[in-house]
Amino acid sequence: MRQNPSFAMTDFGELRRLIAAHPWVTLVSHTEDGLVASHYAVLLDDERDDLTIVGHVGRPDDLLHGLGARELLVVVQGEHGYISPGWYDGGTQVPTWNFVSAHLSGVPELLDPDENLRVLEKLVAHFEGRMPQPRLMWEAPNDPASVQRLEKGTIGFRLTPTKVVAKRKLSQNKSAEVVETIIAELSGDAPWANPALAAEMRRAHDAMAAAKAGTS
Repeated sequence: MRQNPSFAMTDFGELRRLIAAHPWVTLVSHTEDGLVASHYAVLLDDERDDLTIVGHVGRPDDLLHGLGARELLVVVQGEHGYISPGWYDGGTQVPTWNFVSAHLSGVPELLDPDENLRVLEKLVAHFEGRMPQPRLMWEAPNDPASVQRLEKGTIGFRLTPTKVVAKRKLSQNKSAEVVETIIAELSGDAPWANPALAAEMRRAHDAMAAAKAGTS
């Protein structure tokens, strides 16, 4: 990922927030047969206070990736969207794309069946927890035999990244007036409106303004 120092995202808390808010990730491996990519949900490991993630792949994706035997790249994609040059304040401008993204790299640790079951249970509970009547993994109509079959069809992993590259490009190189215009356009109902990206920009620019005020 091309880096620009003014867009680099290094705040540990923000990285954890990004991963927690966007659990659907892309897994990329460089294998003897070329690049392999898969898509799965992950969680921050609740037994760690770093950027360690846990998840699983379905068989035979573990063999395709050589999971545990080589480096794995995990791409976390946050809010993103198109930014029109018509939202700027005149002059020569070009379209762009605002986004928040992180790349986590490392060799994953494979989980044994018992730990994989615990991770699967946490994954189900995490997402079902928002439902009015959660369907948890060990509850009827599931039975222990069906849950065990589920586990046998997956390979769990834990990844503690040895390299993290993250970027938050949210119009930091534009004036405060232009930023406000972009947020307003994204918040509306016109083409390319993107309220989630507008909220991310608002949050980030408010934080940067507060940090600047605190150092002045």
